[in-house]
Amino acid sequence: MCKKEPFYLTTAIAYTSGRPHIGNTYEIILSDSIARFKRAQGYDVFFQTGTDEHGIKIEEKAREAGVSPQEFVDKVAAQIKSNWDLMNTSYDYFVRTTDDYHVKQVQRIFKRLYEQGDIYKGEYEGWYCTPCESFWTESQLVDGKCPDCGRPVKKAKEEAYFFNMQKYADRLIQYIEDHPDFIQPESRKNEMLNNFLRPGLQDLCVSRTSFSWGVPVDFDDKHVVYVWIDALSNYITTLGYDALGESDEKFHKYWPGTHIIGKDILRFHTIYWPIILMALDLPLPKKIFGHPWLLIGDGKMSKSKGNVIYAEDLVEHFGVDAVRYYCLHEMPFAQDGTITWELVVERINSDLANILGNLVSRTIAMSNKYFGGMITNPQVKEAVDEELISLAESTKSKVESKMEQFRVGDALDEIFTLLRRTNKYIDETMPWALAKEENKKDRLATVLYNLLESIRISAVLLESFLPETSQKILDYLNTSKRDFDSIDTFGQLETGIQVVKKPEVLFARIDEKDFMEKLAKEKEEKAKEEKAKEENLITIDDFAKVEMKIGTIVDCKPHPKADRLLVEQIDLGDEVRQVVSGIAKYYKPEDLIGKQVVVATNLKPVNLRGVESNGMILCATNDKELSFLTIEKEVKNGSKVS
Repeated sequence: MCKKEPFYLTTAIAYTSGRPHIGNTYEIILSDSIARFKRAQGYDVFFQTGTDEHGIKIEEKAREAGVSPQEFVDKVAAQIKSNWDLMNTSYDYFVRTTDDYHVKQVQRIFKRLYEQGDIYKGEYEGWYCTPCESFWTESQLVDGKCPDCGRPVKKAKEEAYFFNMQKYADRLIQYIEDHPDFIQPESRKNEMLNNFLRPGLQDLCVSRTSFSWGVPVDFDDKHVVYVWIDALSNYITTLGYDALGESDEKFHKYWPGTHIIGKDILRFHTIYWPIILMALDLPLPKKIFGHPWLLIGDGKMSKSKGNVIYAEDLVEHFGVDAVRYYCLHEMPFAQDGTITWELVVERINSDLANILGNLVSRTIAMSNKYFGGMITNPQVKEAVDEELISLAESTKSKVESKMEQFRVGDALDEIFTLLRRTNKYIDETMPWALAKEENKKDRLATVLYNLLESIRISAVLLESFLPETSQKILDYLNTSKRDFDSIDTFGQLETGIQVVKKPEVLFARIDEKDFMEKLAKEKEEKAKEEKAKEENLITIDDFAKVEMKIGTIVDCKPHPKADRLLVEQIDLGDEVRQVVSGIAKYYKPEDLIGKQVVVATNLKPVNLRGVESNGMILCATNDKELSFLTIEKEVKNGSKVS
């Protein structure tokens, strides 16, 4: 296969506000199938994904969690990356907008745009939606709420830098009209032109002063760069773009690229991003594909509705490739798709278990039964063979045509059309009947070869969508013919090799009734666990009831009647308190004298083996070791801990 031109593909970078659900995960699966397919065609692919980690929402969530924003995004970014890896996605780079190189280049981009007059300082007053990080005018609100997400907005006023959008609006309109494939599907293009560009663009707020978790504007430290320049610029900063100097060779090799994004952020990618690129005098993306949503039943997934499905849970029950198949096959090109547990079971049974899995297991079983697994091809042909062979040879080009348009579900349908036809071929040729006639042995061998070759061609094409399953099937066939060049013509499967004796079941049928009952039981158990956790939680008022003070141990002796207990005298400033602790296993009495400790002082006195204890020293243990809770520096005895 000859080397083809570079192909740069990106997903939108996931916002690190929380755990991704299957609707979020769909995008990386979709993009991965496109990247894998391009590689199989011989393209030099660079596939990028990552996380968007700045903004007021992150700052607020970190505050609620009691951690720094960096700690918060580190945890969520790791979770997102783990999810992408779980789904066996073949990204080449995972960018984070908190990466030092990205921060530096965003500052340079902002400075250049400011110095060349595209950005100016002003003041913004309007309605702000925190989840969407968007300002809206009164007329843009829908029933007084955010027009994008439908959530409440709040009045906000602050000094800000603005990007002059009108300066480039006409040029962008012309570009979109001259490049009909720039925005896909076409309905999305019409939406951008008619709803946003032609009515006239407002200048875009590109900095904020009301929060600090963002890329600082290096020439005006009151401001942080707002999400549109920060997040969108990742597509070029990762490639080594430098707004104020020489960009890396990698940038010149791969840019412009293709963006796969959700339809809800289409405006930012098809209007704001191209205008930023125009201002930087850079080529616009080759294509921006706004995919639809994967809905749960007839609505969006929402934690508040309790209807969220996570990829990890689906994979636990069905396996990675079954989840990949459902997401890719069930999502229409331009309309929203639907996922429910019942629908996934139904699709696994009908397509993966019945059409694909059954075909592979039946064919390999017959090959082993009739020929000891040895593949031969006497080429005793009959008319019935021609339709199968013709379809097998034409499937590759049909799949390529669909994938060129990003019609991934339709591409899978083409492969399964071949698989269905191969199953029908078994019914037409009846190998079991041929096996009963001695003079039909060569014809039987030819039929089995045609079946195995059709399966091989299907497996090679399936690699982009179901990579693990494709690998298994080709391993079962024991073939080295696994690249795209090997499926241009029928008959490339080697003869003289043996299929495996007992292949694993690719996809087992699932009893829907039993499965749903099991799932309901699991959900019930999980709900009980969550309720138990909640019941174990205390309020801030409960916590405030515990009085804790700093004290110094001034004397310590072994308990007269218990080897594991020590009796401490603790100076609490206004009194010396006696406390009995079960720590003799870890400390000698003389080692404790003079140490400052944290003491719970308002506990009811207890009698421990004849010695009264008036409090409790706070310690941490892992069964093998024990350590006092310590303070950063010495403080006055009696100081309260709060």
